[in-house]
Amino acid sequence: MNSPVRLRFIALSALLAFSAFSADSPYASLWLYNGTWRITRKDQKPEELVNRCAQFSKYFSCEQTVNGTVVSLVVYVPSSTPGQYYTQSILPEGRAGGLGNLTINGDTWTFTNSWNQGGGTYTYFKTINVFSGKDKIHFEQQESPNRKDWKTTGSGDEVRVSQGKPTILR
Repeated sequence: MNSPVRLRFIALSALLAFSAFSADSPYASLWLYNGTWRITRKDQKPEELVNRCAQFSKYFSCEQTVNGTVVSLVVYVPSSTPGQYYTQSILPEGRAGGLGNLTINGDTWTFTNSWNQGGGTYTYFKTINVFSGKDKIHFEQQESPNRKDWKTTGSGDEVRVSQGKPTILR
């Protein structure tokens, strides 16, 4: 490859990479999850969570591994409202969970979804992540039978151990 073509290729690659991380990209915030995290909960052994994230043209996804075992692939699709995403978890055996939502409001990320228990009964779930900088998250997991009365079922902290390498596919 001659020098002018190589320079154009390098410049185009840099431009594409910059656009993926620019503040106005719908995926910019989601890159915060990429990397290795140490999870601590009260009265439980610490766990290691690894998020290996990739951006595609329309989708953003993170393969999640807990203590060395792949547990899910989470796919994010931006909605028409800035800061809101549709989410879908795919389990290793290929089963997909129900459609979920993520709302990012500043340092607070709220994941919501529901589970049909049958007979018209649903259980609603909410996970609230509050970031303290880019390397620390406090989370609370909650559930409700009616979306009004929420019971906290778990909480803890995540601290980034290492930053992952981003993958951008177009």
